[in-house]
Amino acid sequence: MMTGRRAFLRVGVLGGGASLLTMALPVRRAGAATDALLLSCMDYRLIDKTERYMSGRGLRNKYDHIILAGASLGALTDKYPAWNQTFWEHLEVAIQLHQIQKVILLDHRDCGAYQVVLGEDFAKDRAKETTVHAAQLDELRKRIGAQYPTLEVETLLMSLDGKVEKVG
Repeated sequence: MMTGRRAFLRVGVLGGGASLLTMALPVRRAGAATDALLLSCMDYRLIDKTERYMSGRGLRNKYDHIILAGASLGALTDKYPAWNQTFWEHLEVAIQLHQIQKVILLDHRDCGAYQVVLGEDFAKDRAKETTVHAAQLDELRKRIGAQYPTLEVETLLMSLDGKVEKVG
C-alpha cells in the first residue's frame, strides 16, 4: 500500500504476452508543501516588494504565485476572459498538487490595469481607489469561497512603497 499518494494502475496488453503497467504520479511529492497561493499584479515596480512582503511573513519558498495584470481585477474581468480561466485553473492545480489552505489576494495602488480595464485613474482619489479595490477583492473572495469553502482568503492592498493593508 502506498502512503501519501494516489495510485492508479493501468494494464494494457502489448502483444506477445507482454503487458504495460503504468502508475499515476503522486498528487503531492515529498517536500512540495506550500502554505498558500498568492495572486498579485504584474507591475514591475512591486515584484521585489511583493517578495519581501511574503518573506517577511515567513512564507519564502512556501507559496505558489499567480501573476495577472490587476491581480483580483484580472481574475474577474470580462474584458480578458482567458485571465479568469487562467486564475481558476492555476488555483485548482495548486489545491491538487500542494493542498494549499489559503489564497492571498494582493492588489496594489496606482494600478494601470484598473485604468485600462475600468477606464479611470483611481490613483487620483485614495478613498475611491481603496473602495474600488476592496470591491474587486471582496467579489473574488466570495467567488473563491463559493467554490472552495474550506480555503481561507486574505484581501490586501499594497502601496507603491511596499506597505500592505488589509481591505474588504
